Amino acid sequence: GEVAVVGGVSVRAPKSAFLARVHDIVRFKSGPDVLQIGRFSNPPALADLAALTVDTDDFDVRSCRVGDCAIRLPADAIGRFAREIDVKAPDAQQRGAALFKQILFDHVAAYMSGSVTGRMTQFDDGPKAIRPEQEFDGILAGMPEIGALVPGLPDHLRHGSSARLPDSTDFLYWSKEKFGIAPFITVTHVTIACPSEATCVMATRDVYSSRYLDASIALAIDTDTGGTPEAFDLVYVNRSRANALKGGLGGLRRSLTERRARGGLEESLKVIKMQLEKG
Repeated sequence: GEVAVVGGVSVRAPKSAFLARVHDIVRFKSGPDVLQIGRFSNPPALADLAALTVDTDDFDVRSCRVGDCAIRLPADAIGRFAREIDVKAPDAQQRGAALFKQILFDHVAAYMSGSVTGRMTQFDDGPKAIRPEQEFDGILAGMPEIGALVPGLPDHLRHGSSARLPDSTDFLYWSKEKFGIAPFITVTHVTIACPSEATCVMATRDVYSSRYLDASIALAIDTDTGGTPEAFDLVYVNRSRANALKGGLGGLRRSLTERRARGGLEESLKVIKMQLEKG
């Protein structure tokens, strides 16, 4: 199932102020629903994940197995918990958390380098395999405006550093956020490009999500209002896919997800407008 959320706001402040805040992503994303957040170095380091906590609310290493695990991972990664950790040991959860961080770091490092080896191409934590890159390609195919605004951006979002985008700024960050019945851990790739002096585009894609989302792309378009750099119009669109939105209760889940996402978007835009106009 797919969910799309669109919003916009006019801001009486230069768009450069908005882009500066985005670069300080830890401060920009702070809020009651963001439990933890950190920005990855370039190149990434395992220490970038030091502040991330992984406890039984995220997944229980003792009950994580292929086809039945509370956190999304490929089958070979899930198998490592049983092979490398004594699940009966008192520190099993701590060792499981450390192993999960290592697996996540390896994935991020492979993604940032453009390598295929080490990247998660399939999740085997449930009865049905999830292929996040296929879901991502499906969303991207339905957003031709991305390539129309910034030629080369779709390939850059699809292939990362192996398809470089000239004159763009890129960074990755991780976050642990409240959503649904349990928090989820995500890694997000941010690309900022300015195809003209009057317009800048910020595109984000999920690199990893521990639950709920199969793939997600967001686009924020910032355009000077009336040709003056002292104000700008911000248009935002987010499209996400989740297999949990399919099936008998899919319609209800979709309605609840859209309502929460739209409410969160409207609140975020109000906060951005208020903060920027206050200076």
